[in-house]
Amino acid sequence: MSYEFVKGESEITELCKGKPVYLLVIGNTRTAEVPGITVAGANPELIKYTPPADAELLYHGRCLSIDTVPATPDGKPTPALISYTALRLTAIPFFIVNSGLMVEPKIPFVELNAPVGENIAERRAMDAEKVREVIERAKILGRKMSKLADVLIVGESIPAGTTTAAAVLKALGFEPAVSSSMPENPLDLKKQVVEMAVRRVESNDPIEVLAAVGDPVMLGVIGLALGSEKPVVFAGGTQMVAIANLVARMGEVDAVIATTKYVASDPNADLSLSPFPVVAADPMLGKSKYKGLRAYEEGFVKEGVGAGGLTLMAYVRGLEPEKFLEEIEKDYANIVS
Repeated sequence: MSYEFVKGESEITELCKGKPVYLLVIGNTRTAEVPGITVAGANPELIKYTPPADAELLYHGRCLSIDTVPATPDGKPTPALISYTALRLTAIPFFIVNSGLMVEPKIPFVELNAPVGENIAERRAMDAEKVREVIERAKILGRKMSKLADVLIVGESIPAGTTTAAAVLKALGFEPAVSSSMPENPLDLKKQVVEMAVRRVESNDPIEVLAAVGDPVMLGVIGLALGSEKPVVFAGGTQMVAIANLVARMGEVDAVIATTKYVASDPNADLSLSPFPVVAADPMLGKSKYKGLRAYEEGFVKEGVGAGGLTLMAYVRGLEPEKFLEEIEKDYANIVS
C-alpha cells in the first residue's frame, strides 16, 4: 500500500480529498552550527540558506538564495523536491511562514517576528516571553488560514531540528531515540548536546521547555495548530512528534502526523511517542532510476519540507504511486541533474 497508519487511525486523511491548505514553517537554530550535527547544506556556511532555498524551490522549481538546490555534501537532494512535485500535481494552495530565519527567502512569506534559535549546547534557546508572543501570533494565523480549508497541513524546514526535537522530548520526560538525515547518525554528538541542553530546563511547562531547548519553527507550528479551527496534519518526522507532545499539553487539537516510510522504518525515530495517530507514505524512491533518489531508501535525508504529508496528499487525491515517482523523476532531471 502507498500509505498506512503506523500508530492508531484517523479519518483526517479523508478530509484531504476536500480543501487542504499547506503551510511551510521555516527558521534557523544556531544548534546547526555544532560541527557534524547536520548535513542540511553542503557546507556549514550554506546551512542558514537551506530553509529559504527549500521554500523558493516550492514556488519556482529552483532556488534563488543559492545557486543550487539544498543537498547533502555528496549531492543528495532536499526533500523539498518531493514536496514541489506533490504541490505541482495537486495544485494545493500553500504559504511560507518565517519563524526565525537568518536569511529571508526571495518569495512572498508571512512574518511571525520570531527570534533565531540559539545553540542549545551552549545556552537557552529563546526568551520565554518571545516564545509566548510568537505562539500567539501564529495562533491568529492558524485561525484565519483554517477558514480557507477543510484541513491544515503544516510542514517544517530547520537544520538540526531533529536535535532540538530530541531535547524537547527529553525535557518532557521521554527517553527519545535521536533521528538523523544521515545513515551514520552522529548519535553520541547529538546525545551530548541534548544532555547539556536539558540541564537548563527548569520545569516541564511547555513554554519553559521551548525557551530552554526548543527552536523557533516549533513556535510557528504549535501556534498554527492551536489556532486552527479545523483538523491538522503535522507533516514531518521526529520534529513533529516533539511538537505534537507540546501541543497536546497546551490545548485540544484534532491531528495526525504524516511522515515518510523512511522515517517510520528508522530505528532512531520513535514515532510511538506521538500523542496522535501516525501515517507513513511511501514516495517509492527506492524504485527510482536515479541514485540520488534511491538514497532515501538507503537511509539518507528521509523527510523534511512536509514531504511525507504532501506525498500522502497526492495519494489520497487519486495519484497513483508509480505516476508520482515518474513525476518526481522528471522534476529531479529538470531541477537537479
